[in-house]
Amino acid sequence: MPVTYNLAQIDEAVQYIIKNAKNNVLLFYGEMGAGKTTLIKALVKALGSEDKVSSPTFSLVNEYHTPREPIYHFDFYRLEDPNEALDIGLEEYFNSPGWILIEWPQKIQDFLEENFQKIEISIQNENTRTLNLC
Repeated sequence: MPVTYNLAQIDEAVQYIIKNAKNNVLLFYGEMGAGKTTLIKALVKALGSEDKVSSPTFSLVNEYHTPREPIYHFDFYRLEDPNEALDIGLEEYFNSPGWILIEWPQKIQDFLEENFQKIEISIQNENTRTLNLC
């Protein structure tokens, strides 16, 4: 069931994701400017981290801390060779505790498992987005 939200409602959208995600690996699909990083910032906060969240476009992965478990935030937008993801230990991250949040997962499609939670974000207008858990 799609959820439509604006920036003022982003916390409700995040709670919907937390409550309905089928596992802790979340794959964020959406065009440039759809709000993937903005949604991830709100999600990291809702999961209990006080760390500053920024897109790991150049480092590929950022780690955030919570009282319970780590959160790993990947951004594969600039990835040219999917094997670079393996070089940074992607498979070990998949087997670690905590949340794994991946922007531009289509760049590493061959390494993704069917049971990972896909989240599609689409732009409705300048202020409104729709997310769909697939």
